[in-house]
Amino acid sequence: MKLTRALMMASALFMAVLGLITSYAPDRVLETHGTVPDGPTMLLIQMMGALYLGFALLNWTARGVIIGGIYARPLALGNFLHFAMVAVMLTREAIEHGVLPLATSAAVFSAFAIGFGVVLFRPPVPRRPEGEGS
Repeated sequence: MKLTRALMMASALFMAVLGLITSYAPDRVLETHGTVPDGPTMLLIQMMGALYLGFALLNWTARGVIIGGIYARPLALGNFLHFAMVAVMLTREAIEHGVLPLATSAAVFSAFAIGFGVVLFRPPVPRRPEGEGS
């Protein structure tokens, strides 16, 4: 339960930071990843920021929920799918274009994908009552 809570909190904070950066500095995000900013692309990046902020809020509010097995499966599945797909896309682009920030981003997204994969495909660890020993 503690690991699941930590994963939910870390992913919420990560996505909140991404959401704020992509909402308010889309031009810097595009430049950092080797893309020339233009109007439509910046709008898409800002829309992505709104999605990240929504996902961050979802994960933050669900940080205390039992997740694993059948419990909160849609939450775990959505997070796993998102992080895994983005990790694959970033890895492909990092290999094709040799851009280090893409490779770094791919590593972070891969770590979250692995974490949510473990949560998704294992049964939840039951909570211990307060009075029980270690």
